[in-house]
Amino acid sequence: MSDPITETDRTELLEAGWTLSDDGTALERTFTFKNFVEAWGFMSRCAIWAEKLNHHPEWSNVFKTVNVRLTTHDTGGLTDLDAKLARKMDDLSKG
Repeated sequence: MSDPITETDRTELLEAGWTLSDDGTALERTFTFKNFVEAWGFMSRCAIWAEKLNHHPEWSNVFKTVNVRLTTHDTGGLTDLDAKLARKMDDLSKG
């Protein structure tokens, strides 16, 4: 089982560009790339990490835009897994 997200993690992720869902149970972010291939490549790299962490995002892709929502369904809110995957996605979005 995952630990709840810390206030420090929540604050750092919000400052890094993530937003909190209206109900406070998810982190959300939109990533925009130069083209579809870069967006798809980002999703592919993220998928590998999602599998390693056994924590999978809710996401969608339209052309060069990837919308991401991270939450831990079995706890009904945010956990350290969401923070880990969010940080990894931030890193992977840079290339």
